[in-house]
This record gives sequence, C-alpha cells and structure tokens, in this order.
Amino acid sequence: MNDNTDINTGLAASLVMIVLTVAVVFLLISFYRRYKRAAKPTDEQE
Repeated sequence: MNDNTDINTGLAASLVMIVLTVAVVFLLISFYRRYKRAAKPTDEQE
C-alpha cells in the first residue's frame, strides 16, 4: 500500500511541475511580447 501512495505522489508531483513550467513559459512569452511592443521606437508609430 505504501508503494502505491509513492507512485501516486510522484505522478501528482510530476503533473504539478509540468503545469507550473507551462505557466511560467506562457507568462515569460507574454511579457516578452509586451516588452518588445513597448520597446519599439516611437518614430515608427507617429
């Protein structure tokens, strides 16, 4: 029974780490896009 809980805990931890990694990557990409858009020279917009 103890081995079964170890497997479930490992699976849950792996899923949590995957979700956290995907969330961090998504946030980094969105912030990079926003920064790239804000860092454009204002001459192009006017």
